[in-house]
Amino acid sequence: MQEKEINYKEDVKIDFDNLDLEWIDQAELARRYAKHVSTLKKEVRRLEEKKKTIRSILIDKINRDPETLTGKARPNAADIEAAYRTNEEYIETVDELLDAQEEAEYAEYVYQEISWTRKKALEQLVTLHAQMYFAGPSVPRNLRDEYLRKKKEGEEKQKNVNKGIKSKLQRK
Repeated sequence: MQEKEINYKEDVKIDFDNLDLEWIDQAELARRYAKHVSTLKKEVRRLEEKKKTIRSILIDKINRDPETLTGKARPNAADIEAAYRTNEEYIETVDELLDAQEEAEYAEYVYQEISWTRKKALEQLVTLHAQMYFAGPSVPRNLRDEYLRKKKEGEEKQKNVNKGIKSKLQRK
């Protein structure tokens, strides 16, 4: 069975109309992200080892032929470091490593969001559902419009009250 593709943005969303299915999928979603994080961390370790290997090979080459590679017959540690750090393959590997580290850190964050925050949100939604929070009219209310309507009704009532008071206070 092929793993479902990782989609950070979509996987954290919750379908409120299908809380039962969301709960069924929660453990599998967390497992997939744990596996994804593990795979990304393995890639980081692989690139760290590749960087170390390239560095070692370059230092060995520099030590065998220092004058050609550093311009000095007896290079010091800083000269050797400058020579391997400016090597194109070394620079490319460092860039790959930095990208892989960034992706692994982001995946770790999303894994925590899915494993803890999303799970907690599902728990709270199920609690609200059990309390019949979502029961009610089949047409959802627009709270803003309803608030403004109530406010307007209140203002009109107050005007009528004021009008009645005003008429009683007028001299005849």
